[in-house]
Formats: sequence, C-alpha cells, structure tokens
Amino acid sequence: MTEFLHAVLGFPTVLFSFLLVVVVGYWIAALTGLLDLDDVDASWLGLAGVPAGATLSIVIVLSWLLSLIGGQLVTGLPLQLAVLIVALAGGWSGARLLVRPLRRLYPDDRAPSRHDFVGRHCVIRTGQATPDFGQAEVTAADGSSAVIQVRTTGDDRLARGDNALIFDYSPDGEIFLVMPYERDH
Repeated sequence: MTEFLHAVLGFPTVLFSFLLVVVVGYWIAALTGLLDLDDVDASWLGLAGVPAGATLSIVIVLSWLLSLIGGQLVTGLPLQLAVLIVALAGGWSGARLLVRPLRRLYPDDRAPSRHDFVGRHCVIRTGQATPDFGQAEVTAADGSSAVIQVRTTGDDRLARGDNALIFDYSPDGEIFLVMPYERDH
C-alpha cells in the first residue's frame, strides 16, 4: 500500500492525482444533483459533442493512469517530464477515441428559435409590408412554414408575393425586419 501511495504522490503522477480528486468531487456533485451534467461543450479541446465535464474526466483519468505507469518505469527529472507530456497527449488521444461513441448519447437537439429565421427569405402574404404592418410566410430549415409579423425599414414597401430577406428579429412584439430580396431561381 505504501508503494502505491508513493507512486500516486510522486512526480509526475501527483499532478494528475490532485485533478483526479477534483474529478471524483465533480461526479459526486453531479450524481447528487448539485451540478448539471449538460454543461458546456468541449469543442475547444477538439472533443466536441460531449459535455466538458465528462470529456475532461476522461482525459484526466487516462492521463493519471499513463503517468502512474510511466512514473514506475523511469527515473530522473528529464524522463519524468517526458512521462508528463506523454501522459497528457495519451490522455487527450484516448479521450478522442472514447468520446466518439459517447456523442450518440448527447444528440445536438437545440430547441428551435425565432432567431433561426434571420437570414432566410420569406414571401409577403398581406397586401403590403410597411414599417407599420405586414405578414410573410417563411420556410424553416426542417421544411415547415410559418406566418410571421414583418416590418420594413425606411421607405421600403413590399407587395403581396414579393420576396424579402429577414435580417433582424425584435423580441418586443415578435417582429422580423425585412428588406427587398431578388431571388435567383
């Protein structure tokens, strides 16, 4: 038991041992409901599709294991520093392999938003669209359509059947700002 403690508390494993304690604390807090598992995405690590808490946990556990094994095989500071670097790289590489199948557990089901219509074209459905009045039909990315409240800016006036481009959304009154748009067929 003392050899194990010596290995866990020896350099470079001690760095990952501290992080491993943090990971265990994170998972205890997550399992008791103190933390939400659906935290930020780890795309900044090149490990997108799985929450950062899970991804970092995998990186830390794998790095800890690799540094524990490597720390037993080498002696001397230069080689121990090499073990530290190899453990980090190996933990990250191993996490990349393990995260791929986990991505299916975290589908990218972002809730639809009215802001999704910004940048889409629409067709004016009322007699005209002005800075004070107008409705248009817009088609969402999934193929469904919606009738929305639209307003023009400046002196623009659009007639029924005209194509327009939605360039902004105002949550106050749920109004979309549109401008004339010539659509190439």
